[in-house]
Amino acid sequence: MNIIWWLIIGLLAGALARLLVPGRDPMGVLGTLTLGLIGSLIGGFLGYLLEGGEGAFSPAGLIGSIIGAVIALILYRAAVRRRRPLRRGL
Repeated sequence: MNIIWWLIIGLLAGALARLLVPGRDPMGVLGTLTLGLIGSLIGGFLGYLLEGGEGAFSPAGLIGSIIGAVIALILYRAAVRRRRPLRRGL
């Protein structure tokens, strides 16, 4: 049952991160879910460092997941932007 909760929270955190960070992101539901799960890991790690590692679900954990997803989305955009060559006018 925990895996289902992780997927739901990951999808929610990824969707909210995409809404909070302006700009286009060409990713579907699976990309949004992955973004949210990575954000949850980042947010959980930061929460563990700040609070000392409480393992239970809390609203603060959801907020940390969203913040982590925003950080992951910004890093993703920076990585994608560097890989794309600049287009030159005709």
